[in-house]
Amino acid sequence: MPEINADFLNHAAPAPVALNAEGPARFINRELSWLAFNWRVLEEAANPRVPLLERVRFLAISATNLDEFFTVRVAGLREMCREGIGRVSADGLTPQQQLEKINEDVRDLMAQQQTTWASLRGGLSDEGILILGTEDVTPQDQESLSRTFLEQVFPILTPIALDPAHPFPFIGSGGFALALQLRRSEGSRKLTALLPVPPQIPRFYQLTDSESGAQRFLPLEALLEMFITQLFPGYELRGRCAFRVLRDSDLEVEDEAEDLVREFETALKRRKRGKVIRMNISAGAPSELRKTILRETGVMPDEVIESEGLIGFDDLSELILPERPELLWPPFTPRVPERVQDNGGDIFAAMRKKDMLLHHPYETFNTVVEFLQQAARDRDVIAIKQTLYRTSRDSPIVAALCEAAEAGKSVTAVVELKARFDEAANIRLSRTLERAGATVVYGFIDWKTHAKISTVVRREGEKLATYTHFGTGNYHPVTASFYTDLSLFTCDKALGRDATKVFNYVSGYAPPVGLEALAAAPLSLKSTLLEGINAENTHAEAGRPAAIWAKMNSLTEADVIDALYRASQAGVKVDLVVRGICGLRPGVAGLSENIRVKSVIGRFLEHSRIVCFGNGEGLPSPKAKVYISSADWMGRNLNWRVESLVPIKNKTVHAQIIEQIMAANMADTAQSWVLTGDGIYHRHQGEKLFSCHRFFMENPSLSGRGAAGAKDAPRLTHDFD
Repeated sequence: MPEINADFLNHAAPAPVALNAEGPARFINRELSWLAFNWRVLEEAANPRVPLLERVRFLAISATNLDEFFTVRVAGLREMCREGIGRVSADGLTPQQQLEKINEDVRDLMAQQQTTWASLRGGLSDEGILILGTEDVTPQDQESLSRTFLEQVFPILTPIALDPAHPFPFIGSGGFALALQLRRSEGSRKLTALLPVPPQIPRFYQLTDSESGAQRFLPLEALLEMFITQLFPGYELRGRCAFRVLRDSDLEVEDEAEDLVREFETALKRRKRGKVIRMNISAGAPSELRKTILRETGVMPDEVIESEGLIGFDDLSELILPERPELLWPPFTPRVPERVQDNGGDIFAAMRKKDMLLHHPYETFNTVVEFLQQAARDRDVIAIKQTLYRTSRDSPIVAALCEAAEAGKSVTAVVELKARFDEAANIRLSRTLERAGATVVYGFIDWKTHAKISTVVRREGEKLATYTHFGTGNYHPVTASFYTDLSLFTCDKALGRDATKVFNYVSGYAPPVGLEALAAAPLSLKSTLLEGINAENTHAEAGRPAAIWAKMNSLTEADVIDALYRASQAGVKVDLVVRGICGLRPGVAGLSENIRVKSVIGRFLEHSRIVCFGNGEGLPSPKAKVYISSADWMGRNLNWRVESLVPIKNKTVHAQIIEQIMAANMADTAQSWVLTGDGIYHRHQGEKLFSCHRFFMENPSLSGRGAAGAKDAPRLTHDFD
C-alpha cells in the first residue's frame, strides 16, 4: 500500500487501485461505515497525543455512540428480519447479512473497549487516580463506605426476589442490574434475586483521600456486593452477575395523528418498553442466572455479548475530573468577533455593515444567543421566526423567544418533535413557548424540519428590514462549545425573503415559489448539488480546471455518489472531508481515481456542512461557488427533510470558508484518517503534523476582524506539532 498522506491541500492523490466495484459493490455499507467511524473514535482513546482524561472521554463517547447505533439502526434491521422484509442495502446486503457482519465487528469493538480501558486504568493509576476492587478496600474505607451506602444508596434501591409472587421486573433501555444467587445463612433455603440499579445512582464513589494523596474510586457494583447482606439480611451471596440491556428506541407515529404532541407522548412511552436488541452480561455468569435473565427478557443468544470487565463504559464520564486540568485539554476561551465589539456589542449594527460568519466553537456561540436577546429587547423589532431542532434544557434562546413574545412581538417557533432522543425535551419547550404567547408550529408529519434558520424583522424608518441567521448546527449552547459549526449573519434581502418563504412552507405547507438564492430540501437542494457537480464535469470536458471540495458528517445518497463518480471519470478533482459514514469508494481505477476522502476526529466534533465548486477556476479560487448547509448528503436529508443550502455572496466570508476553513481541513494531518477504496481508514503517516483545530484556536477568522481589517488574518499558517 502506498504511503498514506492526509494533506489533501499540498499533496497529489496517490495512484488509483484496481478493485472490482461494479454494481452494488461501488458502495460501502452504511452500517459498517458507521462502525468504522466509531473505531476511529475509540482509537483516540488510545492516542498518546490526547490528554489522559480526554482519552477516557473518547472511550465513553464510543460506548454512547454504540448504544444509539443499536437502539436505532440495529433495531431497525432486526425488525426487518422479524417481518420478513428482505430489502437489500445499496451495497447489496440483506438485513440478515448486515446483522451478521455488524455482530462480528461489534464483538471485536467491545473487546477492544475492554483492552483500551485496561490500559487507561493503568494510566490513571500512574496519575494517582485509582479504580478499586473490593479487595482494595481498607477497614477505614469500610466504615466510610458503610455511611455512604446507608445514606446515598440504600434508600433508592429496591431488591426483588424472583418467585411466582415477584415476577421479573421491567428493565428499561440502558438499564443496569445485578442478578444474585443467595442462600440462607442458617439452613439451605436458596433465593434468586434481582437488584435493578436506578440511573439516579452514581456509578463511581470517591473514597476519602489516602495517605498518598491518590484519588480513589469504587465502582457501584463493588459497593453493592460489599453490602449485599444489608439488602438481604440473613442470606449469603453465592453467585452474581451484572447485565445491561438496550431496547428498540425508534419511534413510530401515526401518519394521520390529529394531535401530534399527544401522539409523540404516547410513542415515547412505547419506546421505553421496546424489544431488547442487545444485552451485555458478565462473562462467567452462573448458568442458571444467565438462563433466567435471557428467558425473562426475551433475549436471543446472538443478542448477548459477554464482557470480562466493566459493563457500561458510558458511565466513565463520571471520572473526567475538572480538578485535574493537567490531564485535560488546555483551557480554550472562544473569541468574541471584533466587528461586534467595534459596534459596541450591537449585532444588528455589525450586520448592517456586511455579512459576518462565525466559526464555532472558536468564536463564541453567545453571539447567536445575544442576537435573539437583543431582538427581544429592541423596541423596533416586531417579529421573530426561529427553527428549533435540538437545544439545551434551560435554553437561553427559548428564554429570549419567550421574552420577545411576552413583550408583544410576533414570535413563531418551528419545533421539531421528531428530533431523535430529544422528543420529550422539545414537547416541554413547545409548551413553555405557547404559555409565553409564541406561535408554535410542528412542521410536517412525514419530514423533519432540520434547517437552522432565524429571522428578525425590524422597523427602520418607513421600511422593514430582515436580519437572518443561517446555521449548520443546532441552536444548542452546550453542544456549540465542542461542535464545529458555522453561523452566517446577513442582511441580504433576497436571503431574508427566501428564509421567510421557508418558514411559510413549514407552517402552511405551500411550496415556496421563486426562491431567489436559497435552495431548500426536499424541493431543490439535491438538484442544486447535482447541477453544481455536473457543471464541474462540463468545465473538465472543456479543458478548464475543475474541482469540488465538500465537508459533511455523512455521505450515503446514491444519486449524489454516482454523480461524483461521473465527475471523477470526467477529470474533476474531488476532495471530501466526511467525518462519519461514507458510502463512496475513493481512489478506484476507472471509477473514482480523482476522489479522495478523509475523516477528521479530534478535540472538537466536526459538524459543519460546506460545498465549494471551482466554477472553471479550480480550487481554491475567489470565483468558486461556495455554500453552507444544514444537510448531510444522505437520502433522508436531501429527500425527506426540510433543509437549507445557503450561497455565500460576501467576498470576505467567501475567502474565510475557502482559504481558512476548508483549506485547513484539507491540510490537516494531525487528526485525519484517509479512506481507501477497500473501505478501510488509515491514519496519516508522517512526523510533521498540522492540526486544523489548533489553527482555528490560534488565529482570528477573516469576517470577524472588524476595523482591524481582514488583511492580517492568516489564511493558513501554523507551526507543525
